[in-house]
Amino acid sequence: MPDVPEPPRPSRWLANRRRRPDAVMRLYCFAHSGGSAAEYVRWGDDLPDIEVWGVQLPGRGSRLDDPPYTRVGPLVEDLVEQTGFREPFAFFGHSLGALLAYETARTLRERGLTGPQRLLLSACPAPHRPRGLPPIHHLGDEELFHAIQSRYASLPDEILEDPEMRAIVMASHRCDFELVDGYRHVPGEPLDLPLHVFGGIGDRLTAGELGQWRQHGRGGFSLDLLPGGHFYLREQRAALLGLVRAALGGNRRTGESPVDALSHYL
Repeated sequence: MPDVPEPPRPSRWLANRRRRPDAVMRLYCFAHSGGSAAEYVRWGDDLPDIEVWGVQLPGRGSRLDDPPYTRVGPLVEDLVEQTGFREPFAFFGHSLGALLAYETARTLRERGLTGPQRLLLSACPAPHRPRGLPPIHHLGDEELFHAIQSRYASLPDEILEDPEMRAIVMASHRCDFELVDGYRHVPGEPLDLPLHVFGGIGDRLTAGELGQWRQHGRGGFSLDLLPGGHFYLREQRAALLGLVRAALGGNRRTGESPVDALSHYL
């Protein structure tokens, strides 16, 4: 009788829109700074063979009343301790989420637990590289809002005009930026899995910078750039999900160097 995978333990860390018990793969998505699981679980509508889960961090969305984390290490330790990832699975992370996906995979390995089969990393510098941006988590609400807009232009202006909403939104962003500002990479063995890296052609991160992720995996590497800036994944959703589907299906070519495996979608 074939082994039947155990269902994941119920966890407040995970959100799902469409359960697919017979899915060939599960994709756990880690959101960007200030983001929530809701944006990513909608991908399940367009990935019919994949069960998509969003990782819901404390202090936002359905966990707004839970104390947020301000350090990557304790966050990842508790996530792994309190969450079961159902096999087979992969991780996707955008910006801060890419960093959390990478560190979660390393923590699973350190504990001798089954890790993701692939890492899909978006718009994030390689973890050993200096971030190159000054800290902003200490700023007041209005200053933080303007700092985020100057970097990413990702927030609606209405937030600035509503002090109560602004305080809520800035609180989650502040904690996330403190996670990033306080992160220090601890060198270790590369992960034994393929890395698929994505970015926006108009983002400040260059192909060369994104390509430095290659040294953190030993299972192959690919790099794809799509039109758009840091949040290219919103305007290029269909193109990105096509690449995600190809990667999870093992149909995405991985090369020996970032240059060999680089594709531009113009």
